[in-house]
Amino acid sequence: MRRILIIDDEDDIREVAALSLESIAGWKVTTANSGAAGIQAAIAGQPDAILMDVMMPSMDGPTTFREMQATPSISHIPVVLLTAKVQGVDQRRFADLGVAGVLMKPFDPLTLADEMSTALGWSI
Repeated sequence: MRRILIIDDEDDIREVAALSLESIAGWKVTTANSGAAGIQAAIAGQPDAILMDVMMPSMDGPTTFREMQATPSISHIPVVLLTAKVQGVDQRRFADLGVAGVLMKPFDPLTLADEMSTALGWSI
């Protein structure tokens, strides 16, 4: 069973994404409400992948990703960013970070698992 960590400061987004990934893909989901909490959760839980919001207070998604890349125990975990920023320049900037993929908000809960699987090269 795949283990996914969702990092997002919005309670509703975390809950909908978690329910979607658990019920549709059968994945085990844990959540964190900030970049700092997400780093700690990733170190402790060693998920198979991370779904992370771009816009968060204190430490945004790209900053959190860079911190994760600098942490040897979690630098191997693929990260998929979740963003409402749909401008081409933003998408290129996110892709240049080295993340596994970028998904758009609002997402469709019925297709989220498929979109993540595609970004990660997984089959459901």
